[in-house]
Formats: sequence, C-alpha cells, structure tokens
Amino acid sequence: MITLKSQREIEQMERSSKILADIHIGLRELIKPGIDMWEIEEYVRKVCKEKNVLPLQIGVDEGNYNPFPYATCCCLNDEVAHAFPRHQILKEGDLIKVDMVLGLVEDGSVDVSKLNFDDAKSMVKYQEEFRGGVADSCWAYAVGEVSDEVKNLMDVTRECLYLGIEQAKVGNRIGDIGAAIQEYAESRGYGVVRDLVGHGVGPTMHEEPMVPHYGRAGRGLRLREGMVLTIEPMINTGGWEIDHDGERGYVTFDGSLSCQYEHQFVITKDGPVILTSQGEERTY
Repeated sequence: MITLKSQREIEQMERSSKILADIHIGLRELIKPGIDMWEIEEYVRKVCKEKNVLPLQIGVDEGNYNPFPYATCCCLNDEVAHAFPRHQILKEGDLIKVDMVLGLVEDGSVDVSKLNFDDAKSMVKYQEEFRGGVADSCWAYAVGEVSDEVKNLMDVTRECLYLGIEQAKVGNRIGDIGAAIQEYAESRGYGVVRDLVGHGVGPTMHEEPMVPHYGRAGRGLRLREGMVLTIEPMINTGGWEIDHDGERGYVTFDGSLSCQYEHQFVITKDGPVILTSQGEERTY
C-alpha cells in the first residue's frame, strides 16, 4: 500500500535524516587508506547510541541473512549492495559504499545506549516495531587517490542520482525516473543494476512503490504530493548483471566496479525536497 505522508511524519523523517547526513559527513574524514573497514561500523553504532537512534538494518530480514547483524552495509569495489562490514584494511584507490537506515527515538520508549547491537535477534522487535521517522541513505567514498576509472564512475553515478530526483515531480510517472537514469548511464557505457531498486519510505524502511533505475518515460505509477521515496542507482563499469556472494552481498557478475549513491526525499507541489542532504547538492 502506498501512503502519502503527513507534515508530522515528514518532520520526523527530517530529524532522523539530519543525523544520518551528519554521519556521512563524518565518514568523509574517517575513511582513508589504512583504516579497518570495521571502524565504519563502530563509528555508526557510537553515534546511534549517543543520539538515541535505532540502526534499523540490525534485525531486518534481508533474505539471505535473517536477522541482518549490522548497522551498515559496506560494499567494496565490485560489491554492489548488502555486503557485511568486516575486518579488512582499506587500500589506496579503493571505492567503498556505505548504506544505513536509521530511526530517531523521540518518545522515550527505548534507551538505545543500553541496547546490545551485537545480539541481532534481540534487535528484531525494535526494528519491527519502530514507527517514527525513518532515514535511508547510501554514499560512495574514494579511499585516498583513486584512478580515473573510479572518479568517472562516481561522477556518473552521482549525476544519475540527481537526474532521477529531478524527475520526481507531481504528475510525472515512476518510469520517468528510471528512464532518465538509464539513458544517462548507458550513454556513457555503464550498466544499470536492475535487480535492486529504490522504494517508498515510512512508516517502515521499505514501502511501496518500488522505484527502478531503468524504464520507459511516461510509464508506471503517477507520482503524487506527499510521497517519500529513495532513489539509489547502482551503476557498474561493466554489465548490469549481479550475483550473491555470501557476506560480500551482491557483487557484479563480471567483476567490474560498482558505485551507488542514495538520497531520500519528499515530493512536494514545488518539486522534490531532499531529506538526507549533506549540504549544497552536487558539491560533495
């Protein structure tokens, strides 16, 4: 079922999204050659406990792993999505994508600082029962100096994100979003992942409608004021096909590099408003 969000619900998501965006800003300084990938997970958990924010990915039924045991998904190089954060040293030239879903607890019902994030089974009820402001965003980070191949992939993927968001206007259709992303990416020789898509958000992390990053303009569900969506294009230097590889999550089938950026936004009568913004768009 598709729900149009009230002003109260949107304001709740704005507050959660501000915390999530601040975490991504903090990761800009943390992520560098020589750090252990696990430090990213630790940093996110630390902020969640300080801000009374639930890391809503812990405890979710991800399909391949139930319950999912981590606050983040950390995808390295050819890893596309849902990869586990792990003890692995990041190297100069790596491309890492960090995805998370957070929920700010504002009613005093949970003291997040006292929760055991290492016990995913105990976190299931908090994940399933949370009905506040959900925030969802993935961002890509270059580790030190990266190759032109990585830079170009990041640039194209980020532009795909914003081209898709620009199509999220009242009266347009879901297909307009996917068509804009697919046309831009494929015109530059990249593959657009089809098996994983954007989605509605709130009151839980994954809601209707699904938002493919490919498609035909003028087709699909018509967009309405009050919808809150994510657009999260996963763009590959090679083909679009992906496979599942255990704790590495989804990986490109041909071993090519993959990049992802994701924003959450609300559709207003004046156009899309990005909730998970980290600052002046297209400058970071």
